[in-house]
Amino acid sequence: MSAMDPTEIFRQEASELFEVLEGALLDLGQRPDDRELVDSAFRALHTIKGSGAMFGFDKVASFTHEFETAFDRVRKGEIRPTQELISVALAAKDYIRALIEDPQSTDDIIGEAILDDLKRFVSSDLPAALPVELAEAPPITPVESKQAGWHLFLEFESHILRNGSNPLDLLEDLCKLGPCFVVPITDGVPFLDEMEPEDCYLKWDVKLHAACDKAAIDDVFMFVSDEMKLTLSPLEHVEAPAPAPLFQLADEEPALAAEMPALAVEAPVVEQPVAKAEPGPQAKAEVKVEARVEPKTEAKRDDRGIATVRVQAERLDELMDRVGELVIAQARLTQLASAGSDLSIKMIAEEIERLASSLRDTTMGARMVPIGSLFGRFRRLIHDLSRDLSKPVEFVTSGEDTELDKTMIECLADPLVHLIRNAIDHGIEDTATRAANGKTEQGRIELAAVHSGAQVLVTVKDNGGGLNTARIRAKAEEQGLIAAGAVLSDHEIHQFLFHPGFSTAQTISALSGRGVGMDVVKRTIENMRGSIDLSTRPGQGTTVTLRLPLTLAIIEGLLIRVGEGRYIIPLSAVEECIELTAEDERSRGRNFLNVRGNLVPFLRLRELMSSSGTPDRHQKTIIISTGETHVGLVADQIIGNHQTVIKSLSKLHSDVTIFSGATILGDGTAALILDVAQLVTLAQSKVEKQHISEAA
Repeated sequence: MSAMDPTEIFRQEASELFEVLEGALLDLGQRPDDRELVDSAFRALHTIKGSGAMFGFDKVASFTHEFETAFDRVRKGEIRPTQELISVALAAKDYIRALIEDPQSTDDIIGEAILDDLKRFVSSDLPAALPVELAEAPPITPVESKQAGWHLFLEFESHILRNGSNPLDLLEDLCKLGPCFVVPITDGVPFLDEMEPEDCYLKWDVKLHAACDKAAIDDVFMFVSDEMKLTLSPLEHVEAPAPAPLFQLADEEPALAAEMPALAVEAPVVEQPVAKAEPGPQAKAEVKVEARVEPKTEAKRDDRGIATVRVQAERLDELMDRVGELVIAQARLTQLASAGSDLSIKMIAEEIERLASSLRDTTMGARMVPIGSLFGRFRRLIHDLSRDLSKPVEFVTSGEDTELDKTMIECLADPLVHLIRNAIDHGIEDTATRAANGKTEQGRIELAAVHSGAQVLVTVKDNGGGLNTARIRAKAEEQGLIAAGAVLSDHEIHQFLFHPGFSTAQTISALSGRGVGMDVVKRTIENMRGSIDLSTRPGQGTTVTLRLPLTLAIIEGLLIRVGEGRYIIPLSAVEECIELTAEDERSRGRNFLNVRGNLVPFLRLRELMSSSGTPDRHQKTIIISTGETHVGLVADQIIGNHQTVIKSLSKLHSDVTIFSGATILGDGTAALILDVAQLVTLAQSKVEKQHISEAA
């Protein structure tokens, strides 16, 4: 196997950092006084900048540096982050992502415009009286001035340059805290023929004249703390040095001061005449505060490295395919062992079945991803829609720890985008309408996930005006989908929303009106072997519930026989199994079962599959359900539970809607997997036709 491209690794890590940055910025809009959010955003920016420079993304490093500089006043607490500033910062985040993922699609003009907007919002809050105060301030006489500060000794590990960190960049960040006086220590520099060009041999002695706390210094070195030794001691009542010379070496090294040119790094400050400082005797009276970060031991680093492992998704897919083939081979072995009389073979077959089942569960667990990783993407969507439509919306999520197969997560993204857009555009009313109806000004979108047996229920709920059933019916009659005056329940009328090209929007906009949203949602969910339910309360809101299987790879199924053919029903959809009575047999025209006082429609699979031969004398009925709807399936025999490895059908069978896939049985033959949602729809249509014929 070839190693991953380092730039691809950087892109993956940057994608995670963008999620952190976006989440921090969106939270900052809600909690502008939360310093932890500001620090979190800066940590993400700093890491993107450093890693981008290391992997050759110079434009990323340059733009991110400007982003940091413009946003620095927020970090210092000089201005509050407004919604306008957050919007520009999010646009800057999008531009950095584009520079990394698709540099050809970006233009420098866009980046410059974003930075100009960012600087304008940041500088617009500068106090107007500041220039006047500076102008009216009396000139400072050249007298001695006292200034607090820190004395730092920096010693980096020799390999720090190989990891992409540059000590000079760190010193530059340090000088932003205040005037710095830096002396490089060259004692450890070897002869030229012994020097490794990628190793760092210098140490630095730094005097920082700034009234900052230790945490601010720690922030500068937070990403290299494991690769350095940092010694801090406070400079108490230190006399501020004159601007020239900017550096002055220790008194005990006069010769070195004469031979070595000093390195000057100074933060931009208002120029003031200051008297030259004389060295004082404070050095002996210093109380050193050690902030030494010892390097981790190799054993600890190894443990931290193996805590999580980044694996390509393709490898997990390949592993899942191999496990599926193993399950099929194990079923073949079990069938052969049951046909023989050798007990040792049967014991081995049972042991392999147990191990295969355990391996299947472990592999499926490795593919499981918390759905919260998907929910986080919609915060930005709702933020932008709320701004564009001028509808204040609160976004609430629950069940983020609920896990789904990664393939399900990928397939679920687009349907949820459509549902959320519809909820805000159609469901949530404008502020004036909500106020007239006695509602709060702010709308509410709730996105939740919860396990329900072998399924996951994902709900999108709003507190808007609910569905307008009369308008939906009128639109359906206008398009000729139903006859005028036809008797339909509200549930049946609401199903027209999923019809291709159906829309109740008054005007066509960038968000809606073309009728290409909800039908895509339904088709995608059904392709995932799921179902979708709608419930609404006029004036109070609408809830859309998606019922999804945990995985699309291997499922537990119920193996049945119909005539000579064998079929699989997903076990998660099976409610119960009952025997078809003689009374049910006699009521061939009605196709209803009386299940504990409830009438349940049923389908005869022999008729549906056009099976030849005589039906078994004692036929069985499998009651399946999707949502609140129950349907019975009449089969000749229930064979039993079966681990089902799902195989996709070819394009030649794309028009056969009652099957969602196929699997291979232990004897090598194929069995088709029944599509529960399509069978329920078919049963409902037969019931409707029967009602129409009886009414006629």
